[in-house]
Amino acid sequence: MSFKHKHILGIEQMTREDIQLILDTADSFKEINSREIKKVPTLRGKTIINAFFEASTRTRLSFEIAGKRLSADTVNISGSTSSVVKGETLEDTAKNIEAMAPDIIVIRHGHSGAPHYLADRVGCSVVNAGDGAHEHPSQALLDLMTMREHKGSIEGLEVAIVGDITHSRVVRSNIYALSRMGAKVRLCGPGTMLPIGIQQLGNVEVFTDMGEAIKDADVVMMLRIQMERQSNIMLPSLREYSRFYGLNPNNLKLAKPDAIVMHP
Repeated sequence: MSFKHKHILGIEQMTREDIQLILDTADSFKEINSREIKKVPTLRGKTIINAFFEASTRTRLSFEIAGKRLSADTVNISGSTSSVVKGETLEDTAKNIEAMAPDIIVIRHGHSGAPHYLADRVGCSVVNAGDGAHEHPSQALLDLMTMREHKGSIEGLEVAIVGDITHSRVVRSNIYALSRMGAKVRLCGPGTMLPIGIQQLGNVEVFTDMGEAIKDADVVMMLRIQMERQSNIMLPSLREYSRFYGLNPNNLKLAKPDAIVMHP
């Protein structure tokens, strides 16, 4: 089976088979990290441009290290040091990058849809490393790989995702991915941080009580509050805050004894 997509713009466009293939391929490459010489020639002669227009440490370094370990030539661009600060548009940037004939552009951008916009204007492959509050496919795939390593299979898992659901791009990618792989997703947060209609994205159940959400869960995923994506402060009232966050941390025992707790 081969991967038929030119770009990786989100999990929404992927099938169960696509996700399975990526996870299986990642498994086969994981042992490279334990070698004395951490390098294979898979992408020798290829050029990857990591264009990060939004602050990032882990994601940018992950893509850079992965490219180098696969023997690709990697080049990093950040928004603060690019011509964007002089008024250059994303389309201008795309045309300038394309003129340098890269093979892959990895982009993180604060605006939802930016990777799709870029993919329509360049001839190379585009990988979404996070766009606004839309999707973060590579993070979701990493989350699924972690779950599979700890649980053996994703099929049938009860996964509770707790926190700022409204502004999290990781949530949306995980809903698509987990639902396609046969898991059930429980979303939990204060009412001010739960978007209307999010149940329609997949096999999802919504909670405002953390104790109920994590009861007998196989996986608990804790999200931070995405302050940088809030145009208005959406912190809950004192009453709602107390109800939601007043749960004693020891009550994480409500989850299954072998549940894993993740902080993506």
